[in-house]
Amino acid sequence: MPDIISLNDVSKVYGKVIKTKVLKDVNISFEEGTFNSIIGASGSGKSTLLNIMGTLDKPTTGEIYINGVRTDTMKKNELLELRNKTIGFIFQFHYLLPEFTVLENVMMPYMIGNSKPSREILERANELLELVGLSKVKNNFANNISGGQQERTAIARALINNPKIVLSDEPTGNLDSEATVNIYKLLRGINEKMKTTFIVITHDNRIAEKADRIVEIKDGKVIGDSFKEKWPSYRCLVLRM
Repeated sequence: MPDIISLNDVSKVYGKVIKTKVLKDVNISFEEGTFNSIIGASGSGKSTLLNIMGTLDKPTTGEIYINGVRTDTMKKNELLELRNKTIGFIFQFHYLLPEFTVLENVMMPYMIGNSKPSREILERANELLELVGLSKVKNNFANNISGGQQERTAIARALINNPKIVLSDEPTGNLDSEATVNIYKLLRGINEKMKTTFIVITHDNRIAEKADRIVEIKDGKVIGDSFKEKWPSYRCLVLRM
């Protein structure tokens, strides 16, 4: 399969007087349609890496390619358009808008560039809510559903524009064990059904060890990169976290 994301010699430095190098000459690519996990201690550079891949931040040096297009040299309006059409985001904190219903929250990324939802987008939103098991609460306000339901709403919202890539930062960090397993099964099912590429930052072994690939970040560098068929020797690293 072709690479959908590629990073070439990517570094990120924060600060002008006191400089902190968060990422150090990272070279990594992700194949289209795969399910990937990124692990590492707090402060290792995982979230910075995810933000750069998602065009929410720019590298200090290096090149970023998404679906064959170089993004680190794009202007803000170009990035906004690419991000909205190509990438879905799922975060630990869902950032749902409490004054809107579940259905309205799911359609929000589409509404950024459109005055009102088309019939097609309304149908897609309802299909996604059916997929994530939220049809019965679609007219509830976002603050009147459970934490697990909020996470499922965020997943449906991430998929509304049919993105090729979904980036997720600790998607189950606030959920109990049963909800975590259910969310993982949902993400994996979407990956297999829609061939969406998933890159998930996680501290949860149940998600990390079931991905197609595990990437470990330490001190801004990739120190481990293992695919499923090589896991027997790598599994111990994951379980030590």
